[in-house]
Amino acid sequence: MCKEQTLTKTYLFDWGDTLMVDFPDQEGKMCHWAKVEAVKGAFEALESIATHHDIYIATNAAESTESEIEAAFAKVDLSKFITGYFGRCNLGIAKGSKDFYLRIAERLNLIPSNMVMVGDSLERDIAPAIEAGLEAIWLNQSNLPLPSNLKCKQIRRLNELCTE
Repeated sequence: MCKEQTLTKTYLFDWGDTLMVDFPDQEGKMCHWAKVEAVKGAFEALESIATHHDIYIATNAAESTESEIEAAFAKVDLSKFITGYFGRCNLGIAKGSKDFYLRIAERLNLIPSNMVMVGDSLERDIAPAIEAGLEAIWLNQSNLPLPSNLKCKQIRRLNELCTE
């Protein structure tokens, strides 16, 4: 069990390769894949964060509906921690711009500074979230250098979120 979270923030998580493994040999919608797997530490991190914060998925998945995204998370027992799902299916905009995150903030009636984006892509997750005014946490499993123009927390494993 992780240490309890103390600040009240709304967390957004990327889907593929942040919370669930994106297997390149699997095709179609993840909810229909024969093989699905949570990223190591995802269950513990979400369980800890969900005790004090709302958690939403912010995905760039183009084909899946909200219920199909939820079904994929249910396959790995993570859906119980997730309050809702945002993507092209219900926002009408692709992830990768600050407008994507501002639209989520508007839908949730939140100010961006009260939101945290956790993702593995600097280009689609971290940079546009920061531009929109969100706090960002980069899941940097490869230990790549952070560009000097970006200011965010970095973690190598999801279980590091449990010690915040």
